[in-house]
Amino acid sequence: MRKFLIGCAVVAAVALSPPSEARPPDHFPASMQKNPEGKHETGVASWYGEKFQGRITASGQIYDMNGLTGAHPKLPLGTWVRVTNLQNDRFVLLRINDRGPSFPGRMIDVSKAAAVSLGFLNAGLTTVRVEIVPPASTATPRFREFPAPVAF
Repeated sequence: MRKFLIGCAVVAAVALSPPSEARPPDHFPASMQKNPEGKHETGVASWYGEKFQGRITASGQIYDMNGLTGAHPKLPLGTWVRVTNLQNDRFVLLRINDRGPSFPGRMIDVSKAAAVSLGFLNAGLTTVRVEIVPPASTATPRFREFPAPVAF
């Protein structure tokens, strides 16, 4: 019962906390390389799912394997990245909300949903390119508020 109450308190705290405004870093980690398209890094990606479902991430959010999120050892939490599978050129935009991967030689862990989108769920590992995405391209569309009608 105690774990249930603590879990409810964590869920309520996360649900009631204000949304963060994710911005790309002013500086790029040393591992990011300069290329004509922008800054990127290339390496091995893996995915994580059921075992971590519902656990708290490094950002304080609850991990959702069906969301588009990722774990990176150095990028600031909240950074939006474009991850491209170099085996099939499929890509996905996701937000870094955790630290990892915990295995040597791997550059990024992505959620199960991201692995499905990238087409490497069954393989488990793939080579990817990770690029930081400017905030304008990740902005959520907002509904425009119209003034109340005026009677004449």
